[in-house]
Amino acid sequence: MKKGFMYLTAIIDLHSRYVIHWSLSNTMTAEWCTAVLKEAIEKHGKPEIFNTDQGSQFTSDVFINELKRNGVTISMDGRGRALDNIFI
Repeated sequence: MKKGFMYLTAIIDLHSRYVIHWSLSNTMTAEWCTAVLKEAIEKHGKPEIFNTDQGSQFTSDVFINELKRNGVTISMDGRGRALDNIFI
């Protein structure tokens, strides 16, 4: 992009370390992140545990409720712990 930013949401299988799903957007909304999550679940099935940082997109009701609706255990990194995102 000439001006502005593009945001990447990547879903990684920590066991294999493969990126199993990803998407780019010019916004980082909770709705977009939830849509990426839904696509990954449709394509690869639901995980037992889903780990994120504590970004507002991932702590939003819409994102949390989608994980709960699918019976996924929610795991979040500590606040301000950049090294917790080491795989990304």
